Amino acid sequence: MEASGYEACNGGASHVSPPTRALSAWVCFRVTRAEMKTQPSAPYPLGATWDGAGVNFALFSENATGVELCLFDGVDGNEERALGVTEQTNGVWHIYVSGIGPGQRYGYRVNGPYVPESGHRFNPTKLLLDPYARALDRPLSPDDALFGYEVGTADADLSKNSRNSAGLIAKSLVVDPSFDWEGDRRPSIPWDETILYELHVKGMTARHPEVPSELRGTYAGLASAPVVGHLRWLGITAVELMPVHQAVAGRHLGELGLADYWGYNSIGFFAPDLRYSVDKTPGAQVTEFKRMVKAFHAAGIEVILDVVYNHTAEGNELGPTLCFRGIDNASYYRLKPENQRYYVDFTGCGNTLNTRHPRTLQLIMDSLRYWVLEMHVDGFRFDLAVALARDFKSFDCFSALLSAIQQDPVLYRVKLIAEPWDLGEGGYQLGKFRPPWSELNGRYRDTVREYWRGVDETLAELAARFTGSADLYRASRRGPHASINFITSHDGFTLNDLVSYREKHNEANGEENRDGEGNNASWNCGAEGPTDDPIVSLTRARQKRNFLATLFLSQGVPMLLGGDEIGRSQAGNNNAYCQDNETSWLDWEHTDRELAEFTRHLIVLRKRHPVLRQHNWLGERTAPGDKISDIAWFKPDGSEMSEEDWRTGFAKSLEVFLDGCAPVGSEGEARYPSDDCFLVMFNAHHEQLAFQLPAADWGKDWVKVLDTSRAIPEESRQNYKARDTLPVYARSLLALRRLS
Repeated sequence: MEASGYEACNGGASHVSPPTRALSAWVCFRVTRAEMKTQPSAPYPLGATWDGAGVNFALFSENATGVELCLFDGVDGNEERALGVTEQTNGVWHIYVSGIGPGQRYGYRVNGPYVPESGHRFNPTKLLLDPYARALDRPLSPDDALFGYEVGTADADLSKNSRNSAGLIAKSLVVDPSFDWEGDRRPSIPWDETILYELHVKGMTARHPEVPSELRGTYAGLASAPVVGHLRWLGITAVELMPVHQAVAGRHLGELGLADYWGYNSIGFFAPDLRYSVDKTPGAQVTEFKRMVKAFHAAGIEVILDVVYNHTAEGNELGPTLCFRGIDNASYYRLKPENQRYYVDFTGCGNTLNTRHPRTLQLIMDSLRYWVLEMHVDGFRFDLAVALARDFKSFDCFSALLSAIQQDPVLYRVKLIAEPWDLGEGGYQLGKFRPPWSELNGRYRDTVREYWRGVDETLAELAARFTGSADLYRASRRGPHASINFITSHDGFTLNDLVSYREKHNEANGEENRDGEGNNASWNCGAEGPTDDPIVSLTRARQKRNFLATLFLSQGVPMLLGGDEIGRSQAGNNNAYCQDNETSWLDWEHTDRELAEFTRHLIVLRKRHPVLRQHNWLGERTAPGDKISDIAWFKPDGSEMSEEDWRTGFAKSLEVFLDGCAPVGSEGEARYPSDDCFLVMFNAHHEQLAFQLPAADWGKDWVKVLDTSRAIPEESRQNYKARDTLPVYARSLLALRRLS
């Protein structure tokens, strides 16, 4: 481009003179097509694509009447050059600009009608992010200039705001996609061998004394030797990262002196959040994220992303105009048909992305494939996945998006986890997804919590959850790996707080403790919060071991909340989404080493014994004529459970036999890989009980391999015989391995 072709913008329809001091240095030039060297451009791929000589820009908007590409140069990147985009193909506006490349800042101004009641909110005074931007140059901060309407007026969103937002909004960046992966290989861990570990990039390392201070809270810090070493020692096979897509902090949080710590307020579905980058050079976050993935893969650990495609950070009709709203509001969002001024909200966050529109569907699919192919991630956990599967009003397991993912040759091969609920009508759809989806099993969480706090009538439900929840997943021809089992997650109490608090304590969130789940199925063991009472402390420690033992002995895929293994507490806060501080960060200097060792022992036990992580349902291994089933249930007296026993409301104790020994076929060959047999004894009663081993048909000699009444996980030297009686401590679990 030539400087002589620039024309200062001094208040035209698409650019107005900056009215605030913050924008006083902004200089805008409009460049006509005739005044610049041009080449033919392409409508695909969408976004900004560098080819070594220039950049092809492509933006979808089927309702726009005009689009300008704005390039930002100068020392501070505050000199705007506006290029009219005239080429349009099937709703995609595209232009090729030669002589620019990686590091170029850019944005869009989009013209069209501002008629909210008809769903259109075009406002060319608002500089817009590219939905396909691979990186942003800085975080987004709330300001009145970012809103498309006059904030604070009556029927505010009906009045168009003409303030130029260019000086306050982040810019999209052209990114060089090249990276030396050096033979990076995906670990490709089978589902039945997977141990998930949910963590927050910053919270995992912000207080880690062995991570260099400059790396704490970053992608690089997460990939550092102390952290990777801990995960390998523990036995973790996959980290599930809380959202790392570029997010926006809510305005109300800033006013309260809080922050959007969790990051479930996405605006950039292709851009790694630059808050977690050591190098603040624009675009460096992409390279740092790739290095982190490569380091995890080298350690044999998969990387799974928690992704938020159900809504965006633009919120409801009173939210800011940052990207989608200003590009094509009626296409990207689900609007109420009776008055398209308002948004359909299945998410509780003000809006819902319109996955019924083919271009919005394409956006999500392109984003997913990008993270797999370019960033090498190994899977996704979909936040409020039901909202993505509502083609119309109700959930549809054959919806456009779910069907597109299921048939996609790239995505079909990675791990896919659905959070099977949203806030819409009929929003709880646990068990209703289909292959290849796994699901967060909320009923597992609730049942195990209720059982160990001694609630009546939980035995039958516990049995179903412990054996993989066949009642939820078998009908859809999925195996136990469809059930992602968890006791705690980021959303709720930590494990330590689950046994230390009866009530939530979210006062620090600034909402007078009204936020967060009120029904936590928790038990404080006799005191609320920290205590010096030795009896309460011992009970809490035992309950934590009970929860962990149940989790890792259950069929299905276990998910451990990061920090639960070291006794992490949030002081009773069960909704710490806004606590970017020591409330949420893991406290590595006060590690519960006994609990960490106990957790590691459980994971080692699970990995050694395939019977604890079956690929198929227990009971399917039993062939006609087999004398003994591969699973059986017993009362504490060693006799088999009857139908009536399952309905005994006050009963809180039972035994389960798991047969890992391969049945022998008619030709004398084992039909399945052989393993040990186990007998697991559950006692949620408040008193010690005497348990009797079953008859010799189920095993003649046994040895104890796990006892949650003891902090030290070691195999007993004492052998037990069939029909022997042994004590099971109050509220504890025993596991025995068969010797003969």
